[in-house]
Amino acid sequence: MASSAIELSARPLDGVVALRWAGEAILPSSEFLIFRGAQENGPFQKMTSQPLRATAWVDHQARNGSNYYYYVQPTEKSVGLTPSKTHQATPVKFKSDAEFLNEVQHASFDYFWFEANPTNGLIRDFDSAASCSSIAAIGFGLTAIGVGVDHSWINRESAAARTLMTLNTLLNAPMTDADNGSSGYRGWYYHFLDFQSGVRMGKSELSSIDSALLFSGIIYAREYFNSANPVEVEIRHAANAILKRVDWKWMCNGKATLTHGWNPETGFLPYRWVGYNEASMLYLFGLGSSNEGLTPDSWKQWTAGYEWQTSYGFSYVHFAPLFGHQYPQCWIDFRNITDDYMRSRQITYFENSRRATLAQRAYAVENPRHFKGYNETSWGNTACDGPGVKGFYAYMARGTPNSEFDDGTIAPTAVAGSIPFSPEVCIPTLRHLFDSYKEKLWTSYGFADSFNLQANWWSPITIGIDQGPIVLMIENHLTGKVWETMMKAPELQKGLQKAGFQKFDARRPQTIMASAQPFGPPAPSRN
Repeated sequence: MASSAIELSARPLDGVVALRWAGEAILPSSEFLIFRGAQENGPFQKMTSQPLRATAWVDHQARNGSNYYYYVQPTEKSVGLTPSKTHQATPVKFKSDAEFLNEVQHASFDYFWFEANPTNGLIRDFDSAASCSSIAAIGFGLTAIGVGVDHSWINRESAAARTLMTLNTLLNAPMTDADNGSSGYRGWYYHFLDFQSGVRMGKSELSSIDSALLFSGIIYAREYFNSANPVEVEIRHAANAILKRVDWKWMCNGKATLTHGWNPETGFLPYRWVGYNEASMLYLFGLGSSNEGLTPDSWKQWTAGYEWQTSYGFSYVHFAPLFGHQYPQCWIDFRNITDDYMRSRQITYFENSRRATLAQRAYAVENPRHFKGYNETSWGNTACDGPGVKGFYAYMARGTPNSEFDDGTIAPTAVAGSIPFSPEVCIPTLRHLFDSYKEKLWTSYGFADSFNLQANWWSPITIGIDQGPIVLMIENHLTGKVWETMMKAPELQKGLQKAGFQKFDARRPQTIMASAQPFGPPAPSRN
């Protein structure tokens, strides 16, 4: 059997070096050791106490300005592999916020490229070989692929091929009401799918909101890959075929509002999407669907559940975990448009989310429950994992400022996902989290899910629905390209119109209607 050399790459950052390697003969059972030296010819020190089965590793002991030489050596269990060539890296301090954001975004993008199944395009829920696929992570990943092309992290040809593979997997997946062996039903998908077969994982529900996150990525991919190239033409055909079969009225189960989901064992879930949260995107896609979709009354009943409150001097529609503000706005540009409800309050949904972000930071500064580490540059509460020991929650939709399940757990994605809303507070906070805690918080895919100083606990994983908002919202802050691409979608334009959105100028109370495309393209980039 011919031997295959390991191909190693190294990315030096501020105080860390991220290694990644690949090889044709690498198997899930392959094991590796990492060696580092100060000279190209050694001597070398073994940096890993135990063999790694991963194909990435971060050197948290690196120091800025020092030259390091690395190589990866397979263990005797890794048949057919030979050591990598030596690779040099010199970490240096970030020169600017822009450079810092680029590295955070790039590392987070890598999650979607390397945690995807290379044979079907499905993306893992979290970074473990034991993880199933999450349809929400797939939606974020389909969008991250376009961002990767725009930054030249991948080429357009390989991006289009991966996208088409993923869409074909979803299009050809079995859609039946059987309790096993199916990927979805009536155009909706199960929350979790088997990473290899693509069918329902366990007893997961047919999820309306996670399907909406998936549809967001599918719509974006269709709009992004807009050339006459045959692969890109097929992307658009596959995307439209997936979207066309969604049965919106069925998911309403006889009423105007959408249910949370369905499962074949017990039928529809007993909850409905009413009141402000991440489901605005779900309703807008349903309103704009070319199928027999939702009616304007659906939006009215959805907004009837809003709760306008004042916290820490900020008045806004409350939803405590920040993901509820961020997820829709990863794709939808709400900066200059309003519906009836927001017009009555003289703000936009974008401004509403800015206030929610600033109120959460103000809560951390006051720190009424006296958690260790909370301050003006250490905050961020959203759905995330937690310590899960006495006095602390495990996974929970944490949120503030009204102390909803707050136990001192901070999630970096809560901060990064709000960068477009309030960059002046989010970017310094994200840099503080990196500078202060990178030894335990920074991974080969960027920030880990969460941490809790009170419990001295650090999440061991990165999660797709964390890394997605990081990639997309940094891009929206820097260039607005995700918004610009998504706002071209006809179903989104139609959905916004049916929901009563109009252009809005904060300087003038009256609305301003455009003659052609009412809600796009977005305003010029901040740059």
